[in-house]
Amino acid sequence: MKCKVLGCVLMALLVTACSKVSKENYEKLDAGMTQQQVEDVLGSADNCKKTLGTLSCVWGQESEKHIKVMFMADKAVTFSYEGL
Repeated sequence: MKCKVLGCVLMALLVTACSKVSKENYEKLDAGMTQQQVEDVLGSADNCKKTLGTLSCVWGQESEKHIKVMFMADKAVTFSYEGL
């Protein structure tokens, strides 16, 4: 039983440690980066929506910790985060 609990705890730590949605990675983002450059830092977005010539992408869950980046002409123009 102790091994099973320990295994679950270790797995939870590994999953959270691998998250690219972090304050450290957020600080690596710069205006003018392409979507590919942002994805090189954060990985693939969890959700993207196109509206009126802009692309808004979210990494993580908007109801929890997340990073949101808005692109115009494939260049990052705004960044925001919550819960980091």
